[in-house]
Amino acid sequence: MKISILAVCLMLLTSLAFADDWPQHLGPNRNGISAEQGLIADIPDSGLNVLWQVSGGVGMSGVAVADGTAITIVQKENKQVVIALDAKTGESKWEVGVAPEFKNSMGNGPRAFPCIHKGNVIVFTGQGNLISLKLADGSTNWWIETVKVFGGQVADYGMACSPLIVGDTVAVTTGHKDGSALAAYNLDDGKEAWHLSWPDAIGYSSPSLLTLADKEQIVVYTGTNVRGVDTTGKSLWSYEYVTPFDCNIVTPQLVGKDLFFSSGENHGSVLLSVSKGKDSYKLTEKWSSQGPSSVLRNEWQTSVLIDGYLYGWDNVGGAGPITHLKCVNATTGELAWEELRFGKGNFTAADGKLFLNMMSGELVVIEANSKEYVELSRQKVHRGSRQAPTLSNGILYLRDDATITALSVSK
Repeated sequence: MKISILAVCLMLLTSLAFADDWPQHLGPNRNGISAEQGLIADIPDSGLNVLWQVSGGVGMSGVAVADGTAITIVQKENKQVVIALDAKTGESKWEVGVAPEFKNSMGNGPRAFPCIHKGNVIVFTGQGNLISLKLADGSTNWWIETVKVFGGQVADYGMACSPLIVGDTVAVTTGHKDGSALAAYNLDDGKEAWHLSWPDAIGYSSPSLLTLADKEQIVVYTGTNVRGVDTTGKSLWSYEYVTPFDCNIVTPQLVGKDLFFSSGENHGSVLLSVSKGKDSYKLTEKWSSQGPSSVLRNEWQTSVLIDGYLYGWDNVGGAGPITHLKCVNATTGELAWEELRFGKGNFTAADGKLFLNMMSGELVVIEANSKEYVELSRQKVHRGSRQAPTLSNGILYLRDDATITALSVSK
């Protein structure tokens, strides 16, 4: 069979480069990993090319990108404001105020990552208001005060759940009069599809949609438990995991067929097997590493899994200033390498690299190398932030409390 030169070229280009949107918290698969390829390998001494930088506002929300539009939610002029920008140029498309300002001792402004889905934008404010807007112009589809509806309270450090799409619904964790709730709302009209309430502390984690024990489940990390819920709102199992200040923040991840989760505040990590028995689920710890000597204590940064190894941030003490960067064998929990006192940051993985956004304001690029720490580049970008970078179509998006920045990482 003859193959034309054009076909060969097209196949080569396809294998070398792949671009993707970043429509939600932790990316397309909610695991902090982008499938994009053909990214820059040799970083010039002058650093990555800044495509654009525009003013933003205060807050901990990240940047979602889909359909050529970059979305984030900031706080400015006494309001929480959704900002829509042209993803390539940074030009403003629209801005919409969605809630009064949110103030908190642990940082002001919105916390949750926006979600772009089928021409709509869904945001969750610091007070727990869930809002759906049209991506085209920012007009309101529906608006719900979830904490008020359930007669609950706002979490101590603010409502932080990033919306999760589950079929034709969107799910968030929220306050309930008796503790916490997981609620799902119809995407088309915002009406409640179902909810579950628990006596748990609310926590600050965002749920994920994972397959465990051969069943698709919503995995919820509350302030006091890890819970499995089926997509119709039925509780399946729970695993108690209590941390000081209810600071369970990261999003649980799959390691093969098992479940990994971690917490800071000198707590630790667990790899949990979830299997289905005759009448109930069986939960078994594959490995557990707890306390001050734990191998990995994620504070607010979800670890990423690459080729059987977890790359993560190990926070020392109760939200203290000392944080190590570590690589851990995901199957055994054994330490592969560590960079002590590395500093606080957050990261995104793609094309054999980790892009680290540091609270120092630096962008650090390292190899996803399980044998040793290999740094490729380091440059000052902004004033510092907690958000993981967003990667979409060869562009890396970062933000702090003042600006939103786009850098080219494409070859």
